[in-house]
Amino acid sequence: MNPDYKQWLAHLKAQIRSAQIKAALKVNAELILLYWQLGNEIVQKQNEAKWGDKWLHQLSKDLMSEFPDIKGCSHTNLKYIIRWYQFYAPAIGQQAVAQLQNKVKTGGNTTVQQPVGQIGQQVVDQIPALLTTIPWGHHLQIITKCKKLEEALFYIKETSTHNWSRAVLVHQIESGLYHRKGTAVTNFETTLPKPQSDLAKELLKDPYTFDFLSLSEEYKERDLENALTDHITKFLLELGAGFSFVGRQYHITVGGDDFYIDLLFYHLKLRCFVVIELKTGKFIPEYAGKLNFYLNIIDDSLKHATDQPSIGIIICKERNKVVAEYALRGMDKPIGVSEYQLTEKLPAALKGKLPTVEQIEEELKDITE
Repeated sequence: MNPDYKQWLAHLKAQIRSAQIKAALKVNAELILLYWQLGNEIVQKQNEAKWGDKWLHQLSKDLMSEFPDIKGCSHTNLKYIIRWYQFYAPAIGQQAVAQLQNKVKTGGNTTVQQPVGQIGQQVVDQIPALLTTIPWGHHLQIITKCKKLEEALFYIKETSTHNWSRAVLVHQIESGLYHRKGTAVTNFETTLPKPQSDLAKELLKDPYTFDFLSLSEEYKERDLENALTDHITKFLLELGAGFSFVGRQYHITVGGDDFYIDLLFYHLKLRCFVVIELKTGKFIPEYAGKLNFYLNIIDDSLKHATDQPSIGIIICKERNKVVAEYALRGMDKPIGVSEYQLTEKLPAALKGKLPTVEQIEEELKDITE
C-alpha cells in the first residue's frame, strides 16, 4: 500500500478505537447509574410496601418479560444490585449520585461535591465517580469478597488505574493486596524525596505471595529465582504495575571482581532501577550492606541523569522487623525489606507435590475444548 495511505489508515483506526473505548466507558457509567437507581427504589419498596415475600421474583419476571435481552433483570442480579447498593449507600447518599448522573449525561467532569459520609470527606467525595469506572462483573467480585468500604474502594481504584481483568482483580483480593501494600520495612522516607518516597513505599508489599509456584520444602535460592523467572509475568503482577524486567543474575564487574544481581528491573512510574535480592532464609543485616553496594554500582553505571535514585528490595522468607529497621538506619540508599509466602494454603507435606491451580485449569480447558 501507498505509505501515505497506510499512515492515514492507521490514524483512522486509532480514532475508531478511541471512540469505541469512550462509548464503552459511557455505556458502563450509564449501566452502573441505572443499577444504583434500581437498588435505591427496590430497597425503598422493601421498607415501605407490604407485598409479601415473592414480589422480587415477580419484579424480575415482569422486567425480563419487557426487556428479554437485558440479563441484569434476573432475580439473582437484582439481589446483587440490592447488596451492592446497601454496601455503598450509607456513605454517599443520593445527592452525590444525582450530581454524578447529571455529569455523565451531559458528558462533563465526573467529580462530585458535597456528599454526606462518615469515613472521611475526601474519600467519600470520590465514591460516586469511582463506581462508574469499572464493569459490573468487577463490582460483584469486590462486594462479595471485601468486608470494609475502604478495602472495596482500594480495589476499585487499583482496577481502574491498572486496567485489571476480573481474573487479576480476584487474584489480588484473594492474595490480600489491600492488607499487604505499603507495609514493608523501608528507609524510603529518609532516602528519597517526596513524592517518590510515597510511591516507592506503596509498591512494596509485606508479605509477597508466590502461591503460583510449586517448590519443595528443600528449595535453594537459585530454585526460587529460577521459578520466579519462569513465571515472570505472574511475578511482575505480584510486584505491582510499572515493573519492566531487565535481567536475572545481572552481571556487573567492580575492580576486576564479578558480581551477580538476582533480579534487576526498571520501574516506569518511579523512573528508576529496582534491584531485588531473594533470600530463602531469615533476614540478616549483612544483606542490606550487600544491596547497598549493588545500588551504588547501578547508580554509577546504569542510572541516567534524568532517572531517580535506584531502589533496593530484599525479599526473604522471614524478617525480624526490629533487626531490619536497625540494619537500614543510616544507609543513604533506599532499601526495603519484605517477606514472601509460598503456597500458604497447602499443608507442608503437600507443597511442591500438587499441580498449580493454573495447571488444573489448563487441563480442564483441554478436556472441554
